Amino acid sequence: MFAAENGLRGDPRLKAISDALSVVPNFPKPGIMFQDITTLVSNHKVFKHTVDIFVDRYRDMGISVVAGVEARGFIFAPPIALAIGAKFIPLRKPGKLPGEVISEAYELEYGNDCLEMHVGAVEQGERALIIDDLVATGGTLSAAIRLLEREGAEVVECACVIGLPEVKGRRLLDGKPLYVLVEPRQ
Repeated sequence: MFAAENGLRGDPRLKAISDALSVVPNFPKPGIMFQDITTLVSNHKVFKHTVDIFVDRYRDMGISVVAGVEARGFIFAPPIALAIGAKFIPLRKPGKLPGEVISEAYELEYGNDCLEMHVGAVEQGERALIIDDLVATGGTLSAAIRLLEREGAEVVECACVIGLPEVKGRRLLDGKPLYVLVEPRQ
């Protein structure tokens, strides 16, 4: 569900977030309209608005784990985790984590990939939130859900700053709630 459909319609922070995004055509390959968040995070007020909206939503949900999807989920997940008193767990690309890991493969709109997490990073029954910058097809978030659930976590919700039109109206992703702040810039 988009934030504007869930009590934030008309909230000027959402417009500021949307306005702070930039679009890079044909990146990382032809036909992709890359939604660049670096312009958002370089504006400290808008970055704070983004984190604050998520913190307001998740503060009282009993979440003990905030999992950030590499790489841009790493930008948003740690400040959210700190603010709600949860631990941050990185979900990384293959070969980036030392030690024993579990992995989950998935398809992207422009190829295949895999996420890894340390074995033992979450405990049975921990309540988890998954954060990424953008949801397109949901493949990455679905892999993240499977990874955390394999280790015994209860995924409470997936949250992204940007949601492509394909997810508009979707309230669930693999049976888990999906929360998105804004639609992409054109």
